[in-house]
Amino acid sequence: MSTFLLVHGAWHSGGCWQRVVPLLESAGHRALAPSLTGYGDKAHLLGPEVGLDTHVDDIVRLIDEEDLTEVILVGHSYAGLVISSAANAVPDRIAHLVYLDAMVPEDGETAGDVQPVTQKLIDLAAKSDGGWRVPPLPEQPAPFGLFGVTEPADVAWLRSMLSDQPVRCLQQPVRLDNPAANTIPRTHIHCVGATPEGITRRPVPPIQPNGSSAQVWELPTGHDCMITMPADLSELLLKLAL
Repeated sequence: MSTFLLVHGAWHSGGCWQRVVPLLESAGHRALAPSLTGYGDKAHLLGPEVGLDTHVDDIVRLIDEEDLTEVILVGHSYAGLVISSAANAVPDRIAHLVYLDAMVPEDGETAGDVQPVTQKLIDLAAKSDGGWRVPPLPEQPAPFGLFGVTEPADVAWLRSMLSDQPVRCLQQPVRLDNPAANTIPRTHIHCVGATPEGITRRPVPPIQPNGSSAQVWELPTGHDCMITMPADLSELLLKLAL
C-alpha cells in the first residue's frame, strides 16, 4: 500500500480531489487530500499572514502527525512550491514527487519567479481592499473555462470551493537547501489542453536532480485535471504506487 498526499493549488481546497481519492483507495492505497490554511474547512483562517511557509508547515505537520512514510507527494499548480519545500524539510518521508501541471522552482524562487504572470496578480491585489487578497481568476469562454473546467455543473461545484489567495503565498521563496531532497524521484504531469494567454511552463530538464531521466506524462485537458479527467489522472498516479 502506498500513501498519496494530494496538495491543491492556489484558490482551491482539498475538495477538488473528491473524484480522485476514491479511485486511489479502491486500488488499495491510502489517499489524503487536506485543505491548506485558508481554504475549505480552514477558510476561517485566511488572512494576510498566511504564506507559502504556512502551507509547507501544514503538509510537514500532517506527515509528522500521521507518521507518514514512503509518501507519493502530489502538488497541483502553486502547490509545486509547497511540495518542493516540504520535501526539503522531510526528504526521508517522501518516496516520489509529482508535479501536476505545477510550478517547479529552484532554491530561493517565488511564485512570481516561476510564473511571471503572477506578478500582475500581486499588483492587482495591492490596489484592492487591504492589499493582500488575490481573488480567483475569472471564468473565460470555452475552451478555457474556470481553470480549464467548462462543464456548467462542474464549474459551479469548483466555484463553490474557491477562496482568495494571500499575496504572501506568492512572495515567499522556497527553501531547497537539503541535498537529500535531490535524491527523490520526480514525475511531471502536464495538462496540454487549452492554455490561457500569459501562462507559461518551464521545460523539464532531461536529467532530474537525482540523475535519472525525466519522466513527463501528458493529459489532454485543462488545468484542473482532477475534476475533468479524474480516472485518467488516477491511472497515471497508480503507476507510481509501491
